[in-house]
Amino acid sequence: MALIHSYRLSEWCSNGPILEEDLALTNFALDMLGRAQALLKYAGEVEGIGHTEDDLAYRRGERRFLNPLIAELPNGDFAQSMARMLYIGAFENLLYTELLKSKDETLAAIAGKAIKEIRYHLSHAADWVIRLGDGTAESHDKMQRAINDMWTYTGDMFDMSSEETKLANDGIAVNTISLLPSWNAQIGKVLAEATLTMPTDGYMQSGSLSGVHTEHLGHILSEMQYLQRAYPDASW
Repeated sequence: MALIHSYRLSEWCSNGPILEEDLALTNFALDMLGRAQALLKYAGEVEGIGHTEDDLAYRRGERRFLNPLIAELPNGDFAQSMARMLYIGAFENLLYTELLKSKDETLAAIAGKAIKEIRYHLSHAADWVIRLGDGTAESHDKMQRAINDMWTYTGDMFDMSSEETKLANDGIAVNTISLLPSWNAQIGKVLAEATLTMPTDGYMQSGSLSGVHTEHLGHILSEMQYLQRAYPDASW
């Protein structure tokens, strides 16, 4: 998720509503890219067949990406990006807090570095959601629409594969299903302060764990992976 969300946030570079926000979102994207690099490097080591983090980022096909669908959605307007950042930030805050307890020392160390960044990302998104939700009538309406539009993609974050369930049972990964009540409480608190209505649970988009994605991921990969695919093994 960090890699694809990083790509989406990087698209705000030079397009932010104000200069300070432009710089903030670009830095957040870099934070996520660094986290993705650490996780993919470790994944390659665990896999044990010689794949580097670059191989896993730039040479995987669309069906081999398992990121939650919410990360790949287009940015839309600023309110939509802040709604997504709030939803993902609240999830990651809970996830990485639990990963600090992982029996896998490398995962716990990655979580220890990432959690400080994640908490700041979450605080930043929450501040904007409150500011827009409790602002003008127009900003309130746009923020409410963004909250509603992104909601149907939030359930995908809590889905678990059989492999993840086993790793969670072994104390290595996290049972993400168990995070849902705390996530709902966090989101509800922010939306209440923002004078926004929390959407009711209904149909949720899913499929990412089986490699089924929206059309948007293919467009992301066509740009992100172009250089490695056009010039394999190219180096600076």
